[in-house]
Amino acid sequence: MATQLLIYGQVEAVNKKRHQNWSIKAENNYDFAKKVNSVPLMAAEFPHAAQDYSIVFAGEGKQLLPVVVMGIKQDENLYVNDQGQWVAKYIPAFVRRYPFVFASTDEEKTLTLCLDESYAGCNQQDKGERLFDSDGEQTQYLEKVLSFLQDYQNHYQRTQAFCNKLVELDLFEDMGAKFTLPTGEERTLTGFKVINKEKLKALPQEALSALFATDGLELVYLHLHSLRNLNKMLQSEQPIQSRADEHGSVH
Repeated sequence: MATQLLIYGQVEAVNKKRHQNWSIKAENNYDFAKKVNSVPLMAAEFPHAAQDYSIVFAGEGKQLLPVVVMGIKQDENLYVNDQGQWVAKYIPAFVRRYPFVFASTDEEKTLTLCLDESYAGCNQQDKGERLFDSDGEQTQYLEKVLSFLQDYQNHYQRTQAFCNKLVELDLFEDMGAKFTLPTGEERTLTGFKVINKEKLKALPQEALSALFATDGLELVYLHLHSLRNLNKMLQSEQPIQSRADEHGSVH
């Protein structure tokens, strides 16, 4: 079953037989994401995310996707503090959809709503929002979750198309960023890709016009502009953002 399991533990398909009496109590705690240094980002999120994060790319070929960098060590997220609070204005949709996720066994032709049953907010004591009512029908809460994930999936497909175009235009180069920590320790951030400015400048006018017409050029510049946030990530503290209306919209 294909899922992006960076922050997920015990994933099970949601069904009324298994989860008839289950409820989800949302908690303003992001410890579940404390040990991931990047998560996927949808193209629609670029304008908001570029204010707080560095947007880079990860993967190869058709599996390449934008991601936000959240730490320079493999198992650290500098945007989650010791109290489990997210310390940035914008929280990526990948994180906001937790503990839910779509899974597929047939290359995304059929999507199944799943739940991480290890999430601390899962309970059978009617705390928070029920998944099914007493008749076994989906609650408004579960319908809202489904709508959010369907919206996310649509944005995922559009984001893939955007990345495929960038690969086709051969605009990427491997990223290698060096940091000196306050302790004097030096670290290097690798494993990501960025757009090469010289390759971008060398594009034929026709290709640039096509990128502009699909808003791809705006996304490219947001990505390039966001790279300055790498130092900001290490040096500045940002205001706390609550988790209200987490299943509102992707962007």
